[in-house]
Amino acid sequence: MIRKIMKLSLKSILNNKMRSFLTMLGIIIGVMAVVILVSITQGAATGITDSISDMGSQLITATISDSEVSVSADEIESLEAYPSIDSAAPVISSSETVKKNSNSGSYSIVGITPEYFSVRDIDIQRGRKIVESDIEWNTNICVIGTDVATDLFGTWDAVNGTIIIGDSIYKVVGVLEEQGSSLAGSDDSKIFIPYSTAERVTGQSGVSSVYIKAAGENSVNAAINSTEAFLLQATRDEDSYTVNNQSEVLDTMGDVTNTMTLLLAGIAAISLLVGGIGIMNIMLVSVTERTREIGIRKAVGAKRRHIMFQFLCEACILSALGGVIGLLLSFCAIECYSFAAATAAGINWMVGFAAIGFCLVIGVVFGSYPAAKASRLQPIEALHTS
Repeated sequence: MIRKIMKLSLKSILNNKMRSFLTMLGIIIGVMAVVILVSITQGAATGITDSISDMGSQLITATISDSEVSVSADEIESLEAYPSIDSAAPVISSSETVKKNSNSGSYSIVGITPEYFSVRDIDIQRGRKIVESDIEWNTNICVIGTDVATDLFGTWDAVNGTIIIGDSIYKVVGVLEEQGSSLAGSDDSKIFIPYSTAERVTGQSGVSSVYIKAAGENSVNAAINSTEAFLLQATRDEDSYTVNNQSEVLDTMGDVTNTMTLLLAGIAAISLLVGGIGIMNIMLVSVTERTREIGIRKAVGAKRRHIMFQFLCEACILSALGGVIGLLLSFCAIECYSFAAATAAGINWMVGFAAIGFCLVIGVVFGSYPAAKASRLQPIEALHTS
């Protein structure tokens, strides 16, 4: 009996192909909206999370936000005396106009010590790094990122070239390995000079920020506490600095991502509800059109539950079939997006199957009223309907 009713339901749907497709269209769009939005959001979040993770879970960043507070590089060096801290790299940052022949632009100039490269886990692809003798002699040398090399020299092979920063000539002694974009900002578009030279050029006597590497993954919390205690003692103002660790950023990103995913899924699910209303509407029309059919079936022995199950089955098939089509189209759309945007975004199949399950629920909920209405028709009244 169940198989026969399902065959009748499929036959009724196929007899009105265009109407059935238009009815499913709301469900198709709803499923596509849910799956595509959630998948792309989670893919982007994964990329950002990987970018943060690549920076190292042992990396701690301390930023001096109050311009009236000054902490010297010598004071920062004393941080390395703490057992939980492996090394510390003070940084001075400014923005200057940089020229190379007819090429010019505004770039971030970063004064660093040799520890910067090990703390940030950055390497050189050409030339050499900044060394202690550069700090000692205030030399006018620089290490540049790949974007700077391309902009000013037209090639990454810029070692031994010269550039003008402000009013001074600097010799390029190294080019960094390409890093690509990241949440924390890429070093590809930065120019690094000796810390002592940056002090002389910018006139700053205190650090802008400090990168700290914990002695181990188990020492991160102790290193953060030591850094905060040190800065509080050095500045006497707990509001003048901030201390962050990548694991904290990852936790925050996870919370933000989950909230955004739920928000987008909720917004997209509204279209599924609209699609459910469309199914209810068309099933009510179908009940009206097939009143005589219902009367004949009841006259030959069909029971109320049989009529109700048939119309409920039609609603569920329409909803589920629309969900499957929407899921397949979502897969194609995400693959096209990944190819065009050169990203690793992939479909979240768990969300997709959950969306199809939700479609079945919608079919039951919005098909129940039309099915109940059809089952309550009296045979004599139905047969007399023209």
